[in-house]
Amino acid sequence: MDSTDENSSCLSGEESEEELTHDPQIRDVCKDLILSDDTLRTVMQKLDDEMNKGLSKATHDQAIVKCFPTYVQDLPNGTEKGNFLALDLGGTNFRVLLITLDGQNFDMKSKIYAIPQSLMLGTGTQLFDHIAQCLSLFVKDLNLQDHVLPLGFTFSFPLSQRGLTEGYLVRWTKGFNCSGVVDQDVVALLEAAIDRRKDVKIEVCAILNDTTGTLMSCAWKNRNCRIGLIVGTGTNACYVEKTKNVETSIPGNYSPDKPQMLINIEWGAFGEGGVLDFIITEFDRDIDTHSINPSKQLFEKMISGMYMGELTRLVLEKIVNAGLLFGGKCPSDLKKRGKFFTKYVSEIENDPKGKYTNCREVLAELGARNVSDQDCENVRYVCSVVSRRAAHLASAGISTLLNKMGENNVTVGIDGSVYRFHPHFHDLMTEKISQLQNHKFDLMLSEDGSGRGAALVAAVAAQKR
Repeated sequence: MDSTDENSSCLSGEESEEELTHDPQIRDVCKDLILSDDTLRTVMQKLDDEMNKGLSKATHDQAIVKCFPTYVQDLPNGTEKGNFLALDLGGTNFRVLLITLDGQNFDMKSKIYAIPQSLMLGTGTQLFDHIAQCLSLFVKDLNLQDHVLPLGFTFSFPLSQRGLTEGYLVRWTKGFNCSGVVDQDVVALLEAAIDRRKDVKIEVCAILNDTTGTLMSCAWKNRNCRIGLIVGTGTNACYVEKTKNVETSIPGNYSPDKPQMLINIEWGAFGEGGVLDFIITEFDRDIDTHSINPSKQLFEKMISGMYMGELTRLVLEKIVNAGLLFGGKCPSDLKKRGKFFTKYVSEIENDPKGKYTNCREVLAELGARNVSDQDCENVRYVCSVVSRRAAHLASAGISTLLNKMGENNVTVGIDGSVYRFHPHFHDLMTEKISQLQNHKFDLMLSEDGSGRGAALVAAVAAQKR
């Protein structure tokens, strides 16, 4: 594997790799996590090949990167009006939102509801009954139970869509494993749960995933938004494709005369079947082996927040065991899976250069006290190597899309906790995308993307009706 790095100027803000750590043995442990531009261009070529398989009718069934049609063909234009509900389900919490649109004005009320672990691993009926109950409480709190409310449903798991209101769960991710939902139409499951209650009037107008919601939300503010990206608990992207290139759309469920359709790439699965073995490290293999979905979602496992902390922990543990950190004494919690949280990576990299306040606090929580400045410097180096690889792989993905679309001045709408909270992620991506392709682009943080976006998809769909 090519692990040389021709431009190591942006490792953590402006420090170079050489300044950061003085121990070549630590750099050696991390070397496979540092990807050269040539390596990233190979990743781009392979992603493009995989996407073309997903878009083609002949190869879609065997394709790993599915490129599902979303059946969303209209972006918001600012004329949407009315009350719209959004349900945003994508992790251990879900949100219910009421969005009131009037031209360029919008008002939003929202509430977050928890999903207990028991429901994440229970039956689909229990999960959807819980969601319907929370929807009902929300609507009654606002005294809207007598109104017919259009709902946009953001469902941030791999979906095979057959229409705007028909989406079948391909597989659970992100720690969910409810029985009786895979291969089922989740809109029908939600509608059945609402019908069982008979106490609110909700009409599901659209199902979408969080990337589509992010794109729609940003497009409402910025007409140039043509790509949606999530880098949070998981990672995925969507983009605007020419309708004629989407061979897997079901006739009758879309308008062939409309020039475009949003594609949900499901790029988290990229790498399955050995395509990314040339960059997969021993740490990635360890993460994968101990995950609840071994050999699946390999690209996601290298980028997203669900795994970034654990990747860092594995690297740190190896370095301690080699006697290169903390005098070779491993703090008890650093030996435990899942104890090094992804937020620690952001906190440690947020320390100003030469200061280690956050780093010392984190290490104290893990049971490492009286650590030296050099220890802190080395820990920060490992954090920066892991987060930088994530940013560069996400950049390779976005660069692939920009090349595929061939347009200038495309805005990429981005949401997710990693992009939002990591201090260098935006700058790392801006720099790397510029180096990997030649189109002009802009990265835009989505404010409240998937929720507002779901309501906007419902609004556009309701308007078309």
